[in-house]
Amino acid sequence: MKKLLIIRFSALGDIAMTVPVVHDLAVQYPDLEITMLSREMARPMFERLPNNVHIFAADLSGRHKGLFGLNRLLRDIQFKDFDYIADFHDVLRTQWLRFVCRLFGKKVAKIDKGRKGKKALTRQKNKVFEQQATSFERYAKVLEQLGFSIKSTFTKLDYSSFCGTQKATNETWIGIAPFAKHPAKVYPMEKMEQVIKALSERENTKVFLFGGGEEEKRQIAKLCAKYLNVQPAQNPNSSTSGLLRSARNDECRFASLRGETTKQSRNQFAMELALMSQLDVMLSMDSANMHLASLVGTRVVSIWGGTHPYAGFLGWNQKPSDCIQLDLPCRPCSVYGNKPCFRGDYACLNGIAPSQIIKKLVGHE
Repeated sequence: MKKLLIIRFSALGDIAMTVPVVHDLAVQYPDLEITMLSREMARPMFERLPNNVHIFAADLSGRHKGLFGLNRLLRDIQFKDFDYIADFHDVLRTQWLRFVCRLFGKKVAKIDKGRKGKKALTRQKNKVFEQQATSFERYAKVLEQLGFSIKSTFTKLDYSSFCGTQKATNETWIGIAPFAKHPAKVYPMEKMEQVIKALSERENTKVFLFGGGEEEKRQIAKLCAKYLNVQPAQNPNSSTSGLLRSARNDECRFASLRGETTKQSRNQFAMELALMSQLDVMLSMDSANMHLASLVGTRVVSIWGGTHPYAGFLGWNQKPSDCIQLDLPCRPCSVYGNKPCFRGDYACLNGIAPSQIIKKLVGHE
């Protein structure tokens, strides 16, 4: 049996985007043994894939930190046993791993991130406003270089085994993930609160708020205390605490998994995905939650500010018509949203009316 190593360390959204591609590869090449080299936080996403997919979690802040750690990682994964190396990341760490593997005669391929096209898309003047290849397409291209052409067949991850109770037939469940890493991706909280308030007042509607950082949890707690029918997705005492029971974990809590690596945290992440799978719709920024909800087949209404779907990061099987964005000559100004607004007013986000978002969320019932 041939063995393939796929490398993708971060970020969580980018790791999530590998799942459909790895799934299709595993299904269409059942005699290929696939190992996903990633981080521990990603394990629940790959445990639902076919049996010929395995995950090895790198400890990049401990055992596998630095150059000596990377060499230790190569020994730990027994890299000499692999026939093919697919680098889905192409950063300094993975470049070193590729270099060593190539020295030992392994067939190696790396991702083309399309930096030139993305730069032309996001520059301030003379933009080339064209759809770039998606990350899914770029990952598949790496596999093609190694001789593994795949067809797109993935639909969703199945987390039904984590669901002890289904929502009532007359209920609508809406998830909202109002946070993102960079300001150019975050819809103003005062406007988001108007969205939450309006949704909370709808009959037979429950709103679940997703967020993992301490400050995010504080903001969520305030909103939940202020509005009826609004619950934190991480609340172990909510009325849906019986919803996501696994056979090994009766305590239903949810976590963002940022930096958490325990078995309990993995279970919590899996249960968060299970909750997402039961939502009627998720409202998200251009963030990891968009991709996580997409993996479980949930419709996502996404808000785009400084970034744009044309950069290739729209969630799996999500519709462009569900992307809320303004047509401004300065957009997009960033591929990842990590650049400050050069206008200084974030008009791309402040100009989106809460009513526009609400209509998009509930207009498809």
